[in-house]
Amino acid sequence: MKLEYSGQENVQANPEQVWSFIQDPQKVASCLPDLKAVEFKDDKNMVATVGVAVGPVRGTFKFNIELDPRPEENKMMVRIRGGGLGSAVDLTASADINGQEDQTTLLDWKGVASVSGPAATVGGRVLDAQAKRLIETVFANMGKKMAEV
Repeated sequence: MKLEYSGQENVQANPEQVWSFIQDPQKVASCLPDLKAVEFKDDKNMVATVGVAVGPVRGTFKFNIELDPRPEENKMMVRIRGGGLGSAVDLTASADINGQEDQTTLLDWKGVASVSGPAATVGGRVLDAQAKRLIETVFANMGKKMAEV
């Protein structure tokens, strides 16, 4: 099953603060909902184990996450691959990072995910709603953590 997402989030931090935050894998990992464990491979790659619940499919999934910052393009790319419980997820996402006149930053993001296995069989609406909630949670966590700085 192929899913596509897009949206915008206004972060209460200037672009320099956003870049500093999103280029730090430990800070990015701290925004993942229901994070069980994380192993940092280097400054751009990590393996995260997270709790997942999509309809009746519940358990832990392991994801390889690659951060690909492109400051010269004002863009952050993220690639997530992995799965669990017989399901597989492959997600490519990007966010354009645009400074605003009020010293906030607009993240204009989009992503395409491919899901297979039991998680894909629960139906598009359930999977779509869960994925949207996860995306919103990551952005909300990021906003809270950047406001603490």
